[in-house]
Amino acid sequence: MSISIKVRLLVAVLVCSFSFAIAAAESPNIVLIVADDMGWKDVGYNGSGIRTPNLDSMATSGVMLERFYAQPTCSPTRASLLTGQAAARLGVRIPIDKNMMKSLPLDVTLLPQYLKVAGYQTWITGKWHLGHAYSDQLPLARGFDYAYGHMLGGIGYWDHLHGGGLDWHRNEVALREEGYTTHLIADDAIRQIRQRDTQRPFFLYLTFTAPHLPNEAPQETIESYADIANVNRRTHAAMVDELDAAIGRVNDTLLEEGIAENTLIWFVSDNGGLNPGASPPGLVKFMDWVTQFVDPPLPWDTAEFVRTNVQDGGSDNGPFRRGKGAIYEGGVRVPSVLSWPGHISTAALTTRITVQDIAPTLLAVAGVQLPANTQFDGVDQWRTISTGEQVETPDYVAVSANVEALYHGRWKLIDNGDDEFELYDLHEDPYEERDLARQMPRQVQLLKARLQSYPRGESIHSDFGFRLFVDPDRFGGGVEDREPWASVVRDR
Repeated sequence: MSISIKVRLLVAVLVCSFSFAIAAAESPNIVLIVADDMGWKDVGYNGSGIRTPNLDSMATSGVMLERFYAQPTCSPTRASLLTGQAAARLGVRIPIDKNMMKSLPLDVTLLPQYLKVAGYQTWITGKWHLGHAYSDQLPLARGFDYAYGHMLGGIGYWDHLHGGGLDWHRNEVALREEGYTTHLIADDAIRQIRQRDTQRPFFLYLTFTAPHLPNEAPQETIESYADIANVNRRTHAAMVDELDAAIGRVNDTLLEEGIAENTLIWFVSDNGGLNPGASPPGLVKFMDWVTQFVDPPLPWDTAEFVRTNVQDGGSDNGPFRRGKGAIYEGGVRVPSVLSWPGHISTAALTTRITVQDIAPTLLAVAGVQLPANTQFDGVDQWRTISTGEQVETPDYVAVSANVEALYHGRWKLIDNGDDEFELYDLHEDPYEERDLARQMPRQVQLLKARLQSYPRGESIHSDFGFRLFVDPDRFGGGVEDREPWASVVRDR
């Protein structure tokens, strides 16, 4: 190779490196905060009696998304959030249980992978819940430089157990550590921020366990809500209170480090809150009947797992119908706020923005150049968020095991299977009180066609069923009867 060619190559490398460094330096830090099972009316700014001063401050000084939609359960929401793709396309329709071997599809590129290539430091602190059986399903193989927290669904706040095994790790190595999970997750997030490479932006995926079951919180915080008569709601309030305080500590750290004005914070709940009204009425009545004769906890693990999910939730989904697990508004319309001091003005937006819009929006804000074949079902909503200018909102589909809901403009079509549909005009009827399906059969047929043409992938839940029935996903409980989950991860 001639000297002139070598020089030109060296100059090209230096120019690219310089351009990369400039781009990275100008890109904002991103903190994406996810609450677990927080209801619409579990935050003060939506009228709750629970004290959430930090989220309230973010809402009043930033942007409230008044029509933000997640999926009705956790794994589908997290899958869409990190990929920008529809849960239906990904085949992630329900929570990934501890007995499952499959995961979020491995051929999909995740938000941290895009950001990492663009020069970001990428950290997950908290809950993963997108696959745990094989090492290539875990965060360190999916774009994160660092991972801490737990891999599966709900865990005990003090014992860190899920389904009889320890579910707590640092960088995917089992970790035995004392402390309340909300405090530990905040402590770790703060540690990562303080120890960061100050020459590069960071992406912090801060995924709290709170206020997911089990109902556990510091006793002092529970006692501060003594005016709440219902014991489940009282403890739930304490868990939300602790969550808000943890978010406040992270915000304070950003201020102390002098980087608050260069850090975009986006807060969402992964689905609607859990309470007895979230479950099918027939199941609620049955469990009420059972517990007239047998005091909880029920003697069979599976029965107790069902009972606690039906009876023990303490969320408030406000005026919306049902809650976690349901495709009605109480299950999918959730609290969401953004804060970026000096960059976005105070606003309350009524545009429908969804969990699958998060990845394309954040990548646009970060200035990431995407490959030409990048496929998103969501859209970049930054213009809407930053200026209020309306961006076209694509159709959105909420999914569960065997029910779907299509959002198209003002309309919501629910497909209950067996050619049974419900139709709601959400502009006129946001609380889903008037089913128009029989009055408007033509509109039903038009929306049905759109729903049927919506992209779908093969379900990852083919091994769901019997094993979960005999070995349920217990949350905490103090009985450790198997190896830690991080210790049984397989390599392919």
